[in-house]
Amino acid sequence: MAIAFVFPGQGSQAPGMGRDLAAAFPIAREVFGAVDETLKQHLSRLMFEGPPEELTLTANAQPALMAHSLAVLRVLESEGGFRLADRVALVAGHSLGEYAALCAAGAFDLATAARLLRMRGDAMQNAVAPGVGAMAALLGVEMAQAMAICERAARDPETEQLEVVEAANDNGGGQVVISGHRTAVERAVEIAKADGVKRAMILPVSAPFHCALMAPAADVMRQALGEATILAPLVPVVANVTAAKAIEPAEIRDLLVRQVTATVRWRESVAAMVAMGCDRFIEIGTGRVLTGLAKRNAPEAQAMACGTPADIEAVLRSLT
Repeated sequence: MAIAFVFPGQGSQAPGMGRDLAAAFPIAREVFGAVDETLKQHLSRLMFEGPPEELTLTANAQPALMAHSLAVLRVLESEGGFRLADRVALVAGHSLGEYAALCAAGAFDLATAARLLRMRGDAMQNAVAPGVGAMAALLGVEMAQAMAICERAARDPETEQLEVVEAANDNGGGQVVISGHRTAVERAVEIAKADGVKRAMILPVSAPFHCALMAPAADVMRQALGEATILAPLVPVVANVTAAKAIEPAEIRDLLVRQVTATVRWRESVAAMVAMGCDRFIEIGTGRVLTGLAKRNAPEAQAMACGTPADIEAVLRSLT
């Protein structure tokens, strides 16, 4: 079986993440300690104990999710006696998870990934003033319908001005997340409901990610990534922006900048990995969001989550 390791994005964080892993495995504690030291913050304490409102802050959630994913990976490699490059055909990550995927594949070292994600979280949070932007989930739609709803919602009927409302995440399984100016996103929700969309709801997020309003954050990341050392990954990464393999450092750098404002093409990424021969998806890190999406987008493939000591034991058994 050809295996893809996939790495979760923001929204999967939860207090307690990584705590049982740190208690059971010294190598996991090393990962958490290294991230704490890099960020000059007791991020691991926040991960293990909360409070949830502080962990959910974008600047904390992004490096925290990466840290947990890399701790899981290091335990898998240590306990299973293998290297990722020996057992895994492809890696991919949802939004910030792409940084975890690249770090797992050796394109970034752990400290670089932590620093970049802290900068990315801060830049995305600061790109838009509070209350100006919003995101919403449309359930029971495909991408083409979601884009058509956004096009209709973009024009303010009172001023005739165009506002930003775009598809942020094409997750597949009838789930598309939209992002942009709050007023335009609210119009899109009402249009979706009038069109008989199964469900349309504003999401409790702090900023409108993956849309044109994130351009200031993309500028910040262009400079930060330009100064970062990026190596060719040991296995190809399937990029959010293109839903295609990337392995050249210059291309990876460009794609990570573009990713800040572009749609996360997760449905197409899963399809691309299946087309490239992957028939098994293992979600490395917190939660089971990508496991569920893999089951919906690639029902013929196997999918399992790996974030706890019990999960690690199950995955290692399945790899023997």
